Amino acid sequence: MGSRVVVIIPARYESTRLPGKPLADLNGQPMIQHVYERARLARGIDRVLVATDDERIRSAVAAVGGEVMMTDRGHASGTDRIAEVACSLDVDVVVNVQGDLPLLDPAMVDAAVTPLRADAGLPMATIKTAIHSRDEMENPNVVKVVTDRDGYALYFSRSALPYRRDGGGALGDRHIGLYAYRREFLLRFARLAPTPLEQAERLEQLRALEWGFRIKVAAVAEAAVEVDTAADLDRARAVLADAARHGATDRRAAAGDARRRG
Repeated sequence: MGSRVVVIIPARYESTRLPGKPLADLNGQPMIQHVYERARLARGIDRVLVATDDERIRSAVAAVGGEVMMTDRGHASGTDRIAEVACSLDVDVVVNVQGDLPLLDPAMVDAAVTPLRADAGLPMATIKTAIHSRDEMENPNVVKVVTDRDGYALYFSRSALPYRRDGGGALGDRHIGLYAYRREFLLRFARLAPTPLEQAERLEQLRALEWGFRIKVAAVAEAAVEVDTAADLDRARAVLADAARHGATDRRAAAGDARRRG
């Protein structure tokens, strides 16, 4: 499938736990610049742009030669924000890369897009990685996913999933919130009414499952550091500083270092 693929990075200034997060300084560069530059290294991507409703973020992206589009301030989610941008784009696949992933491994974008290249009827795909600790499994801020034998999502939850009655076996899989959508499906998805499970778990991807759409879940080796708190920001700074000290100028090498620390 010779699809045209665009990565859209939704970024808003307001954040409950870390206001101004996209512009947080990471070793001399705003976080949104790190995300943008890493996303551009993904294979088979035709275009990368930032979608924001804040002039400060627009200016920061434009200052480094990045493409940015302004959006409405009233969006309830990043998905709604990228859907507004996608309306004006002539593309086949839209990838939603969160703006709080300054240590993004470009291979994650590749992994999310690959299932859509392989199956023309697939509406959307996402990624997962193995959970390695009981604390991670029981943390409600870590979203878990279970899939069927063909790798399609059965359910996403903030609770431990699956529950292992005998206590044995692998812990399970962590969902990573990076999505690839068919453009037409993204626009339709943004118009669908929220669903009961989505509202209960506060997980937007459950809306797709509840409306009967398939989600392919590809596996990746490890998760990247997500910046939600000041502690996460310090952690990301440490990874980047360590990479710089060791001469890791290649972004993919730096991303691999981030995963090992994660």
